Amino acid sequence: MTAAALKRQRQQPRLRTFHATMLVTRVEQWWVEAESAEEAQELFASGQGHHAAVGERVHVELGTMSDDAA
Repeated sequence: MTAAALKRQRQQPRLRTFHATMLVTRVEQWWVEAESAEEAQELFASGQGHHAAVGERVHVELGTMSDDAA
């Protein structure tokens, strides 16, 4: 190895790999047909309804993180 290559190798920080468990929350659009807002709430709560579109991520929370070297 040349002197220049050894110098570059010493200057670069040693990168490590970290793994994380993330909780990602997003808002989605759903719809139901109902005669009143109360009926619509009951339908949504019972899992009925139609999925309109996948929403954007609105919140990310770091759960755990680990170091490969550990």
